[in-house]
Amino acid sequence: MKRILLLLTTFMAGLVMVSQGLTASADTTPNYVITTDATYPPFDFQDKNNQYVGIDQDILKEIAKREGFTYTLKPMSFNAATQSVTSDQADGVIAGMSITDERRQVFDFSTPYYKSGIAWAVSKDSKVKSLDDLRGKTVAIKTGTSGANYALSVQKKYGFKVTYFNDSETLYRDVINGNSVATFGDLPVLQYSIKNGTQLKVMNPKDPFEAGEYGFAVKKGGNAKLLASFDKGFAEIKKDGTYDKIVNKYLDASASTFTGNKANSTTVWGILTSNKKAFLDGLFETILLTVMGIFLASIWGIILGIMGISQNKFVRGTATTIIYIFRGLPMMVLAFFIYIGLPTAIGFKIPAFVAGVITLILNEGAYTGAFVRGGFEAVERGQMEAARSLGLSYGVAMRKVIMPQGIKIMVPSFINQFIITLKDTSILSAIGILELTQTGTLIVSRNSQGFKVWAIIAVIYLVVITLLTWLSNWVEKRTKA
Repeated sequence: MKRILLLLTTFMAGLVMVSQGLTASADTTPNYVITTDATYPPFDFQDKNNQYVGIDQDILKEIAKREGFTYTLKPMSFNAATQSVTSDQADGVIAGMSITDERRQVFDFSTPYYKSGIAWAVSKDSKVKSLDDLRGKTVAIKTGTSGANYALSVQKKYGFKVTYFNDSETLYRDVINGNSVATFGDLPVLQYSIKNGTQLKVMNPKDPFEAGEYGFAVKKGGNAKLLASFDKGFAEIKKDGTYDKIVNKYLDASASTFTGNKANSTTVWGILTSNKKAFLDGLFETILLTVMGIFLASIWGIILGIMGISQNKFVRGTATTIIYIFRGLPMMVLAFFIYIGLPTAIGFKIPAFVAGVITLILNEGAYTGAFVRGGFEAVERGQMEAARSLGLSYGVAMRKVIMPQGIKIMVPSFINQFIITLKDTSILSAIGILELTQTGTLIVSRNSQGFKVWAIIAVIYLVVITLLTWLSNWVEKRTKA
């Protein structure tokens, strides 16, 4: 048991070290990790070639080229992106982030690179005419945005309720479907989405509320060199007209220029063919996470299960405590703790993929440990007594008599846990892992075809789960033969 524990610990540590090594730059060129919310067109989104584009991304790319640094882009939800910077998992964030006094307490901001205003929008067939009509109704807002801040500031005055979303497309769909009656957001973002086919109408296009400014941000007191490079590069592109070209490129052009939303690309087949690479990449990441999660969580779960039936009270208590803790923690909370919270305590970065695998090991392993322990305990006590009466030690009796019978009892539970692990990988999109669910979110933010994209994602999951179930049933029959 000690050898297995040592092997698992060494493997996990090696996984972190290898990932750290792979991300290290081979030369002296500065390389930074930059986070963004890639569901925020026209500032941050994926184009029809699955490249990250937008006003923010073009500005960053041009500045990096002029200032001689490289960067690795990490797309995730806005809140996760900002927390990645404060926990030193990322060096900076550019995501249409409004500069506020509250944020200045934890971030250092660049020179403002865009001035915007807040607008509010309703569905095209809405009967809402003024803010007074929102009284008693629900308004959808996106967490962490200036639109959300403004909505909350006038909520009491106009008497509406709020519901929160992490991505823009889901928020818009909530309003279109009538679950919410309105939303508040940055005017250019709303206008771009409407140009891209979103069935909303802006109520105050010529008179936006509370103009604000966007800025590139780093952790307060950190990455001064990166911030200085951004400011210097921004001053140059502003002076020579490059900045205006970038802004006009996205605000003046048709959305289909970047998204490829032509008639044939809005069909199911068109979406599949135009996003084939993205779907395949997302599926590969999901399968890789699932295989590694299943394998390592099974090892960890078996160890916990064996510990749970140990004759030593301390060992049994330790296993029970571990299972209790990690079964009780919501998986998303655990993922955020490992990826964002833990690096602050241990002093070095944990790559998102590694954090995701560790999350699966701890969470799925706890559930596995519970049914492994139950499987061993389900073997008749007389089996152990008979083995001991024949002179076998406790350890030998466990390996030769109890474990083989217990494993056969556990096979259905292992099959169920495999399927659960596959589905749970979708939760890891919250920390920026580009698996199948996150892939769907990025595609929907680009083409606004939510129903068709999520139907495709659902079918892919069902196919993979069906194949996994067939394989598991085959293994179950083999073990019973």
